Amino acid sequence: MDDFFDVFAAQAQRNGLEQTVLKFQKRFDQDEIDNYVREYQKRAESVRVGYPPKILAAPGMKPWYPGPLADDPYWVPYADFLNQQEGWPKDRLGVLNEASSKIIAFTNDPSHATFLTKGLVVGHVQSGKTTNYTAVIAKAADIGYRLIIVLSGIHNGLRRQTQERLAEQLLARKDDGWFTLTSVDSDFEEQTTKAAAYLHQSGTGVTLCVVKKNHLRLQRLIDWLRPAGQAGSFVDLPVLIIDDEADQASVDTATINPLIRQLINLFDKRTYLGYTATPFANVLIDPSAEDLYPETFILSLPQPDGYFGAEKIFGREAVEGEATGSDLDGHDMVRIVPDKTVNLLRPSRRADTPDFAPTLTKELTAAVRYFWMATAARRCRGDYEHSTMLVHPSMQTVVHEAYRAPLLQMQRSMVDALETCDEEVLKQLRWQWEEESRKVPAAQFGNRFIPFDDLLEHLAHIVAQTDVVLDNHRSRDRLDYSGDTVVAIAVGGNTLSRGLTLEGLVVSFFVRSARTYDTLLQMGRWFGFRPGYEDLPRIWMTKQLKEYFRHLATVEHEIRLDIRRYEEENIPPSEVGVRIRTHPVLNVTAKMGRARTAYTSYGGRRVQTRYFRENDQDWLADNLEAARKLVADALRDGASLQDRGTGEVLLRDVDVRHVLRFVDNYQVHEDSPDLEPRLIRAYIEKENRRSPQSLLSWTVAVMGGPIPDARHLVEFDDQVRVGTINRSKLNDSGGEKADIKTLMTKEHRVVDMDVPAAEARRKSEEGLVALRNEHPDFQDQGLLLLYPIAKDSPPDDANRDTRRPLEAVEHVIGAAFVFPGNSKDKVANRYVQVGIDHQAIDPAEYDDVANALNDEADDA
Repeated sequence: MDDFFDVFAAQAQRNGLEQTVLKFQKRFDQDEIDNYVREYQKRAESVRVGYPPKILAAPGMKPWYPGPLADDPYWVPYADFLNQQEGWPKDRLGVLNEASSKIIAFTNDPSHATFLTKGLVVGHVQSGKTTNYTAVIAKAADIGYRLIIVLSGIHNGLRRQTQERLAEQLLARKDDGWFTLTSVDSDFEEQTTKAAAYLHQSGTGVTLCVVKKNHLRLQRLIDWLRPAGQAGSFVDLPVLIIDDEADQASVDTATINPLIRQLINLFDKRTYLGYTATPFANVLIDPSAEDLYPETFILSLPQPDGYFGAEKIFGREAVEGEATGSDLDGHDMVRIVPDKTVNLLRPSRRADTPDFAPTLTKELTAAVRYFWMATAARRCRGDYEHSTMLVHPSMQTVVHEAYRAPLLQMQRSMVDALETCDEEVLKQLRWQWEEESRKVPAAQFGNRFIPFDDLLEHLAHIVAQTDVVLDNHRSRDRLDYSGDTVVAIAVGGNTLSRGLTLEGLVVSFFVRSARTYDTLLQMGRWFGFRPGYEDLPRIWMTKQLKEYFRHLATVEHEIRLDIRRYEEENIPPSEVGVRIRTHPVLNVTAKMGRARTAYTSYGGRRVQTRYFRENDQDWLADNLEAARKLVADALRDGASLQDRGTGEVLLRDVDVRHVLRFVDNYQVHEDSPDLEPRLIRAYIEKENRRSPQSLLSWTVAVMGGPIPDARHLVEFDDQVRVGTINRSKLNDSGGEKADIKTLMTKEHRVVDMDVPAAEARRKSEEGLVALRNEHPDFQDQGLLLLYPIAKDSPPDDANRDTRRPLEAVEHVIGAAFVFPGNSKDKVANRYVQVGIDHQAIDPAEYDDVANALNDEADDA
């Protein structure tokens, strides 16, 4: 393509393809112009096909933007800033370029007469969403947008931080191209110049406005703009509205939501882009209402290299079609705060708040001490950047204030101990450092291990340098990273829980209670980038909170899988809702919009028990009795028995009646993510009724082992006597919830088939499903596996660091179901999604399962 193509592309981006073609027809042959158009459209299409961020786009929405040009006046200086001053390598800059280009490509061409784009960009907490929308702003300015409004959270701190970043990274790169209506110190105020005159004076420049989502500020901005809109001054003005933290205040609110919609409707050519890491409220907005549902597109940003998110820290559950494994475990960075000490760290009742005084429990003391040592270790590595510890006990400001004196006293005591070389304190510090270094080895991340004696040289200075900062909406303290290097213990609540970046966050002490997905995830300021100290971050929280975050990691993963799958199937947001896995205790969001129960199939899946009440004698005994009754009834009813002599016994041709009775009698821990007996029964019964009938015949496999002694014998029936198997529990589980993690192995999925174990282990999950589905004897037959687990199951040598003996009061019966791969029928599952009127699935087709689930949610 010749040099004139660059001129053609530049004109097409700024003036639109149609106008550019008309202009070029005066000087070029039609064949040449046709070649230019084809190349331009080919490059634009490559943005959709070749760029990695996954997107759900509206029907007929084709990408029009082919990517930035070499002389773009806004994007190129920003890219140079990231490369030269921030040290971004080319590959990282390439990912940002691709993601922001794809977003621009799926907005409307600003040369069009009128348009409304409503998109949602789903990022990760503390993962660079601001950087992404800064890139989008730069490219929007390059293609002709002349007014850009950034709605930046609800707190002054986040608005100020956003304005500072845009001023440094965009405005300072091109002094003659930007006009600003707000500043670092000033949100939107009354303007002496009318909007029409101001925008006329700005000429071809771009006006930027960063406004807090406050009803007075927004109303003031709307009142300033409205007369110009009514006079027709905005007819040819492309406007970009960036809604940062788009799930907060923007959705389902009485004041902010209507004002945002008023703002959008002032213009004829407008693009609204919501940015959030917690899109639950956004994807549940009623699509048929005149609201902010992302009907144009939903885009999932890729997780950047080096990013620490919920999955890396807490691990997650295996999702549908995925095998369990150690790669789903998080790093060993979470330390448990016992439930019995929580009342010492935050008031249990609001009435206790005024007189509350926190106790420096051993966990809080350990967290602060570790923060000082980790910061000293960073100094040993030559890292002299900011270092922060977050203490988030409550949303009450009086509780924050109560922490100041104890933390300052602890600081003074540590200064004295280090000055006097207190042997006992030094012994405790050395032990803690060596223990933590063992649990998360520095070499795992390519970092240098720092011996305790080396960090000790920096420790006294670090402790003395530490500031205790109370950052809340009432305090005058604020975390300020604009000056000298900060070493701070920040105590706060909501002002530290959304959007705001805590620079160099190393330690988090988090005992704040919350009941919704979005609130919990946004309070996780420990997510983000930790270059050079990836091995050092630690989090102290309760066991329950740790389990919540693991569940949320699974939810996040599934949402992104849905977006990817819908893009690959070319399904637009208006035709399908993103599913959100629900939780027995947590609410998805306070703004459930048009949420409804989602439907799923068990076809081709395997589900298994993972959690057990190890100390509940009756619970365990009842499950053992349920398994014995299943085996005995099946044999009496004529099931054939196959004893392999290894402890594995197969009962073939078991009637479905016996399986359903077992489903009713077998008790499953309420936190089990997949195995819901009521839904299993509903699915089996629907399969039994469909034509051709399925799941009428089952194989029941007793997955025992050889009988070593009488203590490890489990007798299911006179004909079925097997030894127990071992399944130890994870270190941080036990009591009401012993977690064995993995019950099945790969070869167990085809234990009823003539498939060698080695071959089964080589197969993928899809391959194992195909083996069953393609075999005429097994494609309609179910498999139920029973596992007699020894109550004293010890851990294997390979996992003694992460597991401990089961120590149950009775032998445990684990259960797993393997279903053939029919997905023609579905049941209501523990998911919600937005209701789409013309969606194919009709809730009326199903029985009372959906209603029962909804009733259960209402009761909770």
